[in-house]
Amino acid sequence: MVISQNYKDIIFEVIKRYVPQNILSKIPDPEYYNKEIKRLKVQVRKMYNKRNTGQPYQRELKRLPKELLVAKNKVQETFLCSVLQNEGRCWTDFCKYVKLHKGNRENIPAIKDSNGKLITYPTETTNSLNSYYTSVFSCESNNPKIQPTQSGKPFAISFNSIRKGLSAVGGKKSFGPDGIPGEILKLGGEVVIPCLARLLDIMMNNNVIPGDWKKAIVVPTYEGGDRSIVGNFRPVRLTSVVCKQMEHVIAGYLRQFWECCG
Repeated sequence: MVISQNYKDIIFEVIKRYVPQNILSKIPDPEYYNKEIKRLKVQVRKMYNKRNTGQPYQRELKRLPKELLVAKNKVQETFLCSVLQNEGRCWTDFCKYVKLHKGNRENIPAIKDSNGKLITYPTETTNSLNSYYTSVFSCESNNPKIQPTQSGKPFAISFNSIRKGLSAVGGKKSFGPDGIPGEILKLGGEVVIPCLARLLDIMMNNNVIPGDWKKAIVVPTYEGGDRSIVGNFRPVRLTSVVCKQMEHVIAGYLRQFWECCG
């Protein structure tokens, strides 16, 4: 739909202009880093910022990281030796060290296909999960068909319902296939509410839904048991935040209708 696409373009333009693109959380240094390592890190950062101002800074930028790596390896070896010699807190400190250096872990390292063969290739893993979820969940052909009725009264969307729905959006909520973050809609406040209400009003009264609202990003979540069994991964779907606002509006409308007629 043209209106939906225009709305997305406006949101993305706002994000491009006013939202920082690279927000990196600072990772604290390990407790065993000494003053020498911290000094070398500062020197490397300074040389990196001055790398385009002359050859001497570029030479230092090549030398200092090597010196920093040697110093890190030395203090790590010293720290591990002291930890393993400490009988009281040996395993506690060692587990902290391993957790700090092991990095990210794959959610699905390897699963088994229908023949019991392990699958490690990402495309085959995705196809296997997709086939399993398709087999255990209902499809559109099994849904009952409801005949539309014309009441003559247009579906009205109030600003209060949109305001209430946006206030419930979590700050760390992942966005869906349309790429619109819920936090942007929430921070937009009173400026976003009339536009969003107008968009949902057009959708409801014209019986149309954008293609992005019919899609979902499915993330397998490990539930326990053997990690190689497909059935031990529960699908979690991420849908459009704007579409969820429409769902809240419809749910509120139905709730109000049942209270009035019940």
